[in-house]
Amino acid sequence: MKYAYPVIFTRTEDEKDTILIEVPDLEIMTEGFGVADAIEMARDAIGLSGITLEDMSEPIPLPRDINEIDLKKSEFASAEKSYVSLVDVDFTKYRKKVDNKMVRKNVTIPNWLNKAAEKEKINVSKVLQEALMEKIGIVH
Repeated sequence: MKYAYPVIFTRTEDEKDTILIEVPDLEIMTEGFGVADAIEMARDAIGLSGITLEDMSEPIPLPRDINEIDLKKSEFASAEKSYVSLVDVDFTKYRKKVDNKMVRKNVTIPNWLNKAAEKEKINVSKVLQEALMEKIGIVH
């Protein structure tokens, strides 16, 4: 599922070109160095927040309309160098990107099939992964 969240960016104009970042709908903050890094940091913070909520079986808040964001209510409003922009995140793709730890599963197959797979030097784990992705409808 892909969403575009309104994000408040506030320039600090320091030597690192630090940009403070606030995502009001998810109540998260982070920072980046320069515009490109700030957008990437915002996307990463949104993605991590979303998959964490999913893991806790909590709903991911829907993004508000960008016009509903009041800069005066921003945590960094005193800086007066803030602007709002949208940052999109595909939570399914984000999870695939960051949640790649391998999980051991025991699989039972007939001995004759195991011997045939070994003879053909077939990686059973890889075949199982591919089959599961196909069954679920995940394109890899």
